Amino acid sequence: MANSNSTTEKANAAQAQPVSAMAVLAPAIGWFIPGAGHMIQKRWVRGALLFISIVTLFLLGLGMQGRIYKANGGDILDILGFVGDVGSGALYVFSLAMDWGQSAIAIAVADYGTKFMIVAGLLNFIAVADAYHIAIGKKQ
Repeated sequence: MANSNSTTEKANAAQAQPVSAMAVLAPAIGWFIPGAGHMIQKRWVRGALLFISIVTLFLLGLGMQGRIYKANGGDILDILGFVGDVGSGALYVFSLAMDWGQSAIAIAVADYGTKFMIVAGLLNFIAVADAYHIAIGKKQ
């Protein structure tokens, strides 16, 4: 009985903690600018490596004439591609504004480019979650 009570008390204590500004700011900035969520928490090397990796993947994908997905309610694979692309934050927004990645895929390597951009966004989502866990003190 004592064990279940202490577990309930720990869960209530975790819910009662106020949300810090860093716990909101780090993931938001980290999504928009890859790696910045770590940099504002003084995790310079990790932030720089994430920035370089995500930007390189995205730019390689664009260089291979990969397709950028737009929001639509169509095919499930298009929706998943859109979610992956949105994860790139400012890179995705800027690419849409410049109308990059909207042409029809004409060469075989363009399909790989599309996947590179999706993976860049998914990697950024993982980085955002990591920045959040560092901000709340769950991870060092």
